[in-house]
Amino acid sequence: MAALEHTGGVASTPRTILHVDLDAFYAAVEVREHPELAGKPVIVGADPRGGRGRGVVTAASYEARVFGVHSALPISQAWRRCPHGVYLRPRMRLYAQESKAFMAILARFTNLVEPLSIDEAFLDVTASRALFGDGATIARRIKDAVRAEQRLTASIGVAPSKFLAKIASDLRKPDGLVVVPADGVAEFLADLPVQRLWGAGPRALAGFRRLGVATIGQVARLAPARLIEEFGEALGAHFHRLAHGLDERRVDPDQARKSVGHETTFGEDLADRAQVRARLLDLVEQVARRLRRAGARGRVVHLKLRTADFATVTRQRALAAPADTAEAIWPAAFELFEKADTTRQAIRLIGVSLSDFAGDSQLGLFASERDGRQRQVARAVDALVARFGEDVVRRGG
Repeated sequence: MAALEHTGGVASTPRTILHVDLDAFYAAVEVREHPELAGKPVIVGADPRGGRGRGVVTAASYEARVFGVHSALPISQAWRRCPHGVYLRPRMRLYAQESKAFMAILARFTNLVEPLSIDEAFLDVTASRALFGDGATIARRIKDAVRAEQRLTASIGVAPSKFLAKIASDLRKPDGLVVVPADGVAEFLADLPVQRLWGAGPRALAGFRRLGVATIGQVARLAPARLIEEFGEALGAHFHRLAHGLDERRVDPDQARKSVGHETTFGEDLADRAQVRARLLDLVEQVARRLRRAGARGRVVHLKLRTADFATVTRQRALAAPADTAEAIWPAAFELFEKADTTRQAIRLIGVSLSDFAGDSQLGLFASERDGRQRQVARAVDALVARFGEDVVRRGG
């Protein structure tokens, strides 16, 4: 199936875009595997010692979120907020298997699937409607399949654009389904707070307060010139378009195949660079492990950084040789982070990925003995992680 052609940047026929997001994914998988945990606050990202751990929360069940526990929160703080919670080590191999099954379900309905992370994706089902029904029908079929085959729940937004679909999927979690019809965009956006606009960080919110607006509908009624005067040409035009629900970005199924990466959006913007660096190292470990599982090594390291004002910075650097170990990737990732982190604002999102792949059979002629030892150690750790979980081996720094 192919997406409808676009003319002049605007779809000739309204598109049907889905954003599908598994609810509290890691925690939900753990509850499924251990039914006795149902209804309890489950926190994934630490060993059972709870408050004595030094890591961060990877995922929290909705019962844990009631106590203010969220992803990227230091375990020590999670323990203070929810000492009676159930603290579990992450099991990334299990989650990766479930993610693969989830993506396979999505692929039944369209080949236009753009994974955003291990547990969420955009789908363009415009060309699938004749075969499977309208967007809402497809969404219900996906939810039913996820529930029946994986015993998990998904929240889905159905809309004419990525921006609208993403907002819609967030509104009624968990197990939600929100449909935004093409002729109901203005009504859908009218009463939503301006914080829902992509790019509306603290600085932008201060600007909206100066303009006397608090909802997206109020932003839509402002003249474009007024927004440009307040925010500058690029951001002002961006807010004007989003306030009218305009987002022509296509669903790109090839995006995830060009690189292997992980990123995380913190539940609260982080100002503590030590916490951010710790999370970045964890992401590097995950990416390296994925590369080894795939039998591939990457030549180019990419870093993505988004600050509290929603400004996004990307940097990249080529390695001297293709790599699949954290030891080889981390120095470049850390250097890129130091170069990107110039504003000293709190950080909203960080991500790392590798591209320009080489296979295991393409080891460089001049690969050092140290590189070989590092890869042997990494594979030994992989075996331990597969058997005992992510936290069985920890880095000293």
